[in-house]
Formats: sequence, structure tokens, C-alpha cells
Amino acid sequence: MDRTISIEPFDRRRLLQIAAAGLSGVTLATVSSTHARAVSPDEQAQTRPQQKATRFQIACMTLPYASFPFSRALSGIKSAGYRYVAWGTTHDEGGKSVPVIAADAPAGQAKELGTKCRDLGLEPLMMFSMVYPEVPGALEVFQSRIRQASAAGLPHVLTFGHTKGGNRKLWVERFKQLGPMARDHGVTIVVKQHGGETGTGAACAEIIREVADDGVKVNYDAGNVMDYLNVDPIADFRTCCDEVRGFCLKDHRNVPKDEDCGPGFGEIDHYKLLQPVAFTGRDMPLCCENIFAPLLPRPTDPDEIDALARRAREFLDVVTRGLQS
Repeated sequence: MDRTISIEPFDRRRLLQIAAAGLSGVTLATVSSTHARAVSPDEQAQTRPQQKATRFQIACMTLPYASFPFSRALSGIKSAGYRYVAWGTTHDEGGKSVPVIAADAPAGQAKELGTKCRDLGLEPLMMFSMVYPEVPGALEVFQSRIRQASAAGLPHVLTFGHTKGGNRKLWVERFKQLGPMARDHGVTIVVKQHGGETGTGAACAEIIREVADDGVKVNYDAGNVMDYLNVDPIADFRTCCDEVRGFCLKDHRNVPKDEDCGPGFGEIDHYKLLQPVAFTGRDMPLCCENIFAPLLPRPTDPDEIDALARRAREFLDVVTRGLQS
């Protein structure tokens, strides 16, 4: 018996319609599912073209060695494995507190200090202006610091405001004058947070955006943001990260004691802090300003400071390599 089933033309058309509808549903479900996954920030980051990694320059300031001569600071930082150094403010030289370099010192003296660093295998990255931007005579001091930094091959001159507030209008006016000079000398003035009206990255970035000159940018100090104003530095950093060109690194604890400390000893998540700037393609100095352990007294033996400097470098090396792996 012939058992072949015959399908009438109407039935064939109906069958094709049902099959097409089914395939369409599967396709739509697949597209919908894929689209739902694509809105994940992590997957969006993976699908974007790969950006060039930031060149994090892990440095130690000579500031933690202020109770010892400048030369001892340099040798200790080198022995702790650093390739980069940032100049502090003063050092004990023969029982006297002496500036690393005076504001009115000739540029040639700064060049000699830069050479001294490089002879030890340390590349200098930053110096303090040691003047508030709003005080009388600040313009002349900044001009001198720019010339000194240029002669020494230092890319950054650091400044910050008074904890009791500043003068935003005057800051903008002076930075607009200084920006072109800084650029002409291959230097960037970087402004960090220090309590008061400029105690957050958001506040500093507002000023820098008004100045609108690549010769003046933001330096980020997460420890100061948390210490002076008790503001979450991770959230604050995201408001200014596009203007940041370097960091003064210190950590901070509120518990069990309110105090600054070395990176990795406190409550600030440095993975979250540095992640937004891990792929800028820029040089990014990470200058350790505080390397000390919380609760414990400051070392009086420079060898112990060397050990803390090494620990800070190793911590930041792990964090930055992890973020860029």
C-alpha cells in the first residue's frame, strides 16, 4: 500500500510559515540575549579597541627621609629598588633643616641635583614648589621653580592650596600666566588636594578646566582627600581622572586610628583608584609620599625606612602589573 503522505499547497505554505516563525524566534532570542550581555561594563571594555598602557613610574619621595641627609635618602631609595625619585622639601644636613633646593637658587644648582640622582640610577620626576599659589610673590617663585625643574629634567612641579582655603580667581589668573611658560620649558605644574576649598579632586579639576592649559594639570592625593575631608577618594577620583597626570601616594586609615600611612596599609583600594588611568598611553608618576606603617612609631633607623620604601614599591608594582595584565 502506498503510504506516502500528500501535502496540499495550502498546507505546504502553512508549514513554511510556521518554520520561519520558529527560526525567527530563535534568532530574536539569540540577538536579545547577546544584546543583554553587551551592556555589561566589563564586556563593553573588552570589545573596545585596546588602548595603550599607561607607563606607571613608581617613585619614592625623599620626604620620608627628611630626618637624614638628601644623599642618604637617594641611596636608600635606590637600594629599595626604585628607578624613579621625587624630591622632598627639606633634609637634615649637619643638624640643620635645609631645603633640597631654595626657591631662589640658580637653575644650574637644580641641574647638578638632577645629575646626582641620575649618577645613582634614579630618574627625578617631581619637586615641590613650596609656595601656595595665592600668596604674594608666588608668581615669581613658580617661575623660578619652572626654570629649576627644566634644568634638572624634572617633568612636574607640585603645588597645593592652604587648608583654610584659597583664592580661586587668583589661582586661575596666575596659572593662565604660568601655563605657557611651563610648556615652553617642558614642565607641567600639577595641583594636588590639601583640604579647604581645593581639598577634592573635583574642586582642583574645576580650576584646571577653567585654566585650560596643558601646562597645568591635577595631581591626585587620595590620602589627603580621605584625611582632611573624609571624602571617598575612589568616587572623587572619577570626577577628575581625565585631568590627572600623576599621584602623591599615601594611604589612610580611620580605624583603629585616624592616620595616614603607606600605600597598602590603609583603607584605600588602589586597584579601584588606579584602574581608570591604567590605559592612557601617558607617563604617570606614582610618587610615594608616606610609606610608614599605621600605629607603629616612625623609624629612627634609615635602614628601616629603606625596608618600608621597598614594601611600598613592591605593593604598587603588583597592583599596576595586575591592572595591565
